Amino acid sequence: MGRKVLIVDDEKLIVKGLRFSLEQEGMEVDCAYDGEEALEMARASRYDFILLDLMLPKVDGLEVCQQIREFSNVPIIMLTAKGEDMDKILGLEYGADDYITKPFNILEVKARIKAIMRRAAVPAQETAEPKILEIGDLRMDSESRRVFIEGNEINLTAKEFDVLELLVFNQNKVYSRENLLNLVWGYEYPGDVRTVDVHIRRLREKIEKNPSDPKYVHTKWGVGYYFQV
Repeated sequence: MGRKVLIVDDEKLIVKGLRFSLEQEGMEVDCAYDGEEALEMARASRYDFILLDLMLPKVDGLEVCQQIREFSNVPIIMLTAKGEDMDKILGLEYGADDYITKPFNILEVKARIKAIMRRAAVPAQETAEPKILEIGDLRMDSESRRVFIEGNEINLTAKEFDVLELLVFNQNKVYSRENLLNLVWGYEYPGDVRTVDVHIRRLREKIEKNPSDPKYVHTKWGVGYYFQV
C-alpha cells in the first residue's frame, strides 16, 4: 500500500504485532509508546494515518487526538480497551475518524485502514480536472480536499470532509442518518447513527457562524440531513 503510519500504544506486544502485520502490507511504520512522544512524532513527520490508543502515559489519547487536530487532518483510528459507547463517542468528538475496540482482529484493522485510504484516493482518480464547487461563501475543492468559508480555509477531518462533500454535491437531497453512515463509513462499519450526529455537530461548529441556526447543513426533522444555501 506504500503508506506511512504511526502506531501509538503503551502495550509493546500490541505495537509489535501491528507493526509486523502492517509492514507485511508494504507500509512504513513508526511507533510511539506515550502521548508526548506521539505528539512530537506527529509534528515532525507526515503520516497517512495514525492508530492511537485511548489510554496512554503522560498525555492520554483523547488529548493527543485533540492536539493533532490543531495542525493536521491525518485520519486517526482510536484503539480502546473500553467497550462503553461514551468512550467511542468521545473519541469522535475529539476529532477521531474511526475507532476499534480491543481485543481486535488484525484483519479488521487492515480493512479499516484500506477503506480510509480508498476513500481518500477516490477524488483524485475520478477526474484529472479539479472538482471545485462554489456555493455562496463556501468553496470546496474535492481534488485537494480543502474547504474555504469566505476565503478562510476550514480545518476538517477526513470524515467531516467526506460527509460535507456528499451533501454539497447533492444539494437539497435529504440523507437519513443510516444512509450517511453506510455511504461515508461503509456498510461493514460496526458503529451506530450517533456517529453521524457527532460529525454533523462538529461540522456545523466549524463551517457555520451560528451552529444552532445553520446556513449550510440543515436538519429535516425525523428524516435526516441536507445541504442548502
